[in-house]
Amino acid sequence: MVLTPDSKIFVAGHGGLVGSALLRRLDQSGFHNVLTATRDEVDLRHQGEVEQWMADNRPEQVILAAGKVGGIHANNSYPAEFLYDNLMIHATVVHAAHRVGVEKLLYLGSSCIYPRHARQPITEDQLLSGPLEPTNEGYALAKIAGIKMCETYQRQYGDNFVSAMPTNLYGPNDNFDLQASHVIPALMRKFHEAKANGSPTVEIWGTGAAMREFLHVDDLADACVFLLERYDGLQHVNVGTGVDQSIKDLAELIGEIVYPEARLTWDASKPDGTPRKVLDVAKLHGLGWKHSIELHQGLTETYRWFVEHYADARGVAA
Repeated sequence: MVLTPDSKIFVAGHGGLVGSALLRRLDQSGFHNVLTATRDEVDLRHQGEVEQWMADNRPEQVILAAGKVGGIHANNSYPAEFLYDNLMIHATVVHAAHRVGVEKLLYLGSSCIYPRHARQPITEDQLLSGPLEPTNEGYALAKIAGIKMCETYQRQYGDNFVSAMPTNLYGPNDNFDLQASHVIPALMRKFHEAKANGSPTVEIWGTGAAMREFLHVDDLADACVFLLERYDGLQHVNVGTGVDQSIKDLAELIGEIVYPEARLTWDASKPDGTPRKVLDVAKLHGLGWKHSIELHQGLTETYRWFVEHYADARGVAA
């Protein structure tokens, strides 16, 4: 499909890490008819409210980036909320988009949809091929349901609803709350506060052996616009770098950027999560898109943002 500056694009979840990056990307490209809605304006968990808002505003395209997100601690502590809230948000927005005749919807999932012991790198066809990682099973099940909604609405009704599966994300407007954050913002905050307090050590959860892939959120936003314009397939598309590193190497890199003098200690009583998770991005590369922000550059820029927004960033809501 062809997007124009007048395209009426609804970004669901505009206040979060991904949504704010999407707003930046769309603004940079000259889109001036972007729609957003706060939770006070419409609770995305309520079908009636969502359908009324959609009918009143008539978006032509929808990017569904809304959802309840968090790291291992939050997912493991509140699995019911992660399952319920995300199931409802995904179901209401997809169904309402169908009801009002949205031209195209891009649904954003998560790489946690894949089995805990998936073959690496993970290809799209491994979805539902084995048991999930227990620490984020509720969130993953909701994301899988969202993918299947897009597939079934496309098959049954011919709706142009497609899905993208991002890898682990980071960047400005991330959640730096240690009780709910993902690994990069958690490490940045730990190193930053250790430096401020003059602490010689920084304690990190797990053993450091787990392998992870990370994508800057601005790269994801760019990929979203690319897929919105150029992809209409039934199967979801992995979005990542195709490159991973150990949590130990990640921690050492963040330490070099934030607080090189710190000594790392590891709390092996805490979970590592999935042993390894890196996406096969051959399909996306074949479509013509590749990431442009390398990890060191992205981490440096993200830390700069965190320092500038420290007073507020510690409790940024995802």
